[in-house]
Amino acid sequence: MAAALPRPHRFDVYVACGGLLGGLVLMALGLALRPSEEPLVLLPGAWAVLPPLVVMSGCELLRRTAPRTALLTGTAALALDTVTQGSVATVLMFTDVVYAAVLYGPPASARRVPRITGLLTVAGTVVPYAVWRVPEALLIGVVIGAVAYGPAATGWIVRDHRDAAIAARLHAEQTTLLAEMDRREAVAAERARMARELHDMVANHLSAIAIHSTAALSIDDPKTSREALGVIRENSVDGLAEMRRLIGILRDGGADREPAAAPTLDGLDALVDGARANGLDVTIDIDTGTGRTPAPVELAAYRIVQESLTNALKHARPGPVTVVLARRDGPRVLDVEIGSPCGREDGPRAPGSGAGLVGMRERANLLGGTFTAGPHGGRWTVHASLPLAEAEARHGRDPEGDRP
Repeated sequence: MAAALPRPHRFDVYVACGGLLGGLVLMALGLALRPSEEPLVLLPGAWAVLPPLVVMSGCELLRRTAPRTALLTGTAALALDTVTQGSVATVLMFTDVVYAAVLYGPPASARRVPRITGLLTVAGTVVPYAVWRVPEALLIGVVIGAVAYGPAATGWIVRDHRDAAIAARLHAEQTTLLAEMDRREAVAAERARMARELHDMVANHLSAIAIHSTAALSIDDPKTSREALGVIRENSVDGLAEMRRLIGILRDGGADREPAAAPTLDGLDALVDGARANGLDVTIDIDTGTGRTPAPVELAAYRIVQESLTNALKHARPGPVTVVLARRDGPRVLDVEIGSPCGREDGPRAPGSGAGLVGMRERANLLGGTFTAGPHGGRWTVHASLPLAEAEARHGRDPEGDRP
């Protein structure tokens, strides 16, 4: 069963009806392109122009939905119209069919039609002049160019501008989509960074508070309780100061406030002293050489040590905790290794969420380094390798290298 032709566009219906009505009016008035006595008029009479006129009107109905079919049929109707007295309406509708075939037709047809009509125009100019040797013969090429090549070239120009506008609109939409994706990625990265900073700054103090408050509640000794409350107060004040610092950074929108400095390796001694005050037996060994350590590496190493000491306070058995920072492979990599006794038999002293290990791994990955954590030889070992050269190249672009 043959597929039905698509429904004509409303504008095409108006064009077809207007062309048909105009042709009928011209026919009723007796206005034609050629007199009936002309030798080329093989079908004289006013009614002979009606079949090509009706067919060309039907082609106008298909100018948008089936442009190639309309062009082929319209060419045949125009050829029939040339052996009659001719109708201006038929010729005008044919020019519109040629224009529509280029504008709405497939790309291959849109390229071929201007070439073919251009060759016909040249041939219609050169051949008659070569045969008759009179200047009036050149008018044949002018007529062919006005009826065929002119509409085809106009359609090609309009199509080219239309395609350029569509491409520009698609490019704008893609640019907008990419910008929105970049914005969402930036927001997600900033949220992840804030979550890491908040966890690293506060978890250590809250873990110490939880552990010493448990000790104060479980041991009925005024001196022990007083010492525990002192540690709780100290960690509470420090945690509150860290929270205020982070909130101040997030709220800071003016130039009159300087951002708080990011933690560096120089602060590890104070960090270890705080861990010892919380009951850990910590030894630290730092050998970073004489070269400069990039700020992103210092911040990542400090946070990894801080989180590892917090995990040791919550999960480790009583025993020595070692912190070692050293350069290896020349000045190219900073190794950070923290070892602590494996977990308690009675479970952790404070609950954990597992976000600490995720945050440490993210910090190492952001610098192009590696991170491992797990039991090794009866001890829980955290090991991170932080490339110095890559961090130096990223310094100034990584927001964690400037401030937390």
